[in-house]
Amino acid sequence: MASLSDFWRYGVVKTARKLKAAALSPVMAARGDAAVRSAYGVLMVPNWQDTTFRYCIFGTYGRDLADLLLGQRNDFVFVDIGSNQGLYALIAAQNPKCRQIIAFEPVPATHARLAANVALNGGAERTVLHQLAISDSVGEVEISVAADHTGTATLAGREAGKPSGGGVVIQTIDAPLVDPLLAGELPMFVKIDVEGLEAVVIAELAKTGAFARVEAIFYEVDDRWASAGEIEVLLRASGFTRFTKYGRGHHYDVLASRS
Repeated sequence: MASLSDFWRYGVVKTARKLKAAALSPVMAARGDAAVRSAYGVLMVPNWQDTTFRYCIFGTYGRDLADLLLGQRNDFVFVDIGSNQGLYALIAAQNPKCRQIIAFEPVPATHARLAANVALNGGAERTVLHQLAISDSVGEVEISVAADHTGTATLAGREAGKPSGGGVVIQTIDAPLVDPLLAGELPMFVKIDVEGLEAVVIAELAKTGAFARVEAIFYEVDDRWASAGEIEVLLRASGFTRFTKYGRGHHYDVLASRS
């Protein structure tokens, strides 16, 4: 029964949402440059040429992470690593128990849209934005960016610092520089969507003193270039005991929690 339910939610329904986004986006784009309210209830500046934006508007990503963020009942900090245009940062800000949002988005143009969306939704006073990527080194690197799908921007597949495709220069930081950016006392809920570098990011977070405050991590896995088992071993060594899978096939999400 669970597999049938997953097939319906992550197969049929998600495909239908993608088709809806493709069909209706040209119609909505023709309406002009006014802010658009997404299926998740947050406003976003229009960016119709971008698949990621269209998926945000039409709810293609489903409700899994959105409901987890809105369902938090105790004060927390949301750390959004790979924030893109800020969908989940904006959703987290809808929950009054979310006392702070810390968002990392290194691509300059995408970061500018993130900042505009935060301002549009009135969450700037609780949101700290960093135009940085978390990695295992400090410096400038090129990141592959697809003009029509910003959500696929990736450092994965680099050889000798070179990206697998055309890209832009971004700034990376490692654990010693990340730690002070996460300073505080409240528990943290972390989302990681970095297109194949999830294990690297988690390993760096685990080296920080702030990591003890992380109660849950929602991260993306694609079995074509990431090892779910490797990530789980790393997190279990850091005290995470529960792993819940969301999705099906080779591309899915996992929620890791300490209890």
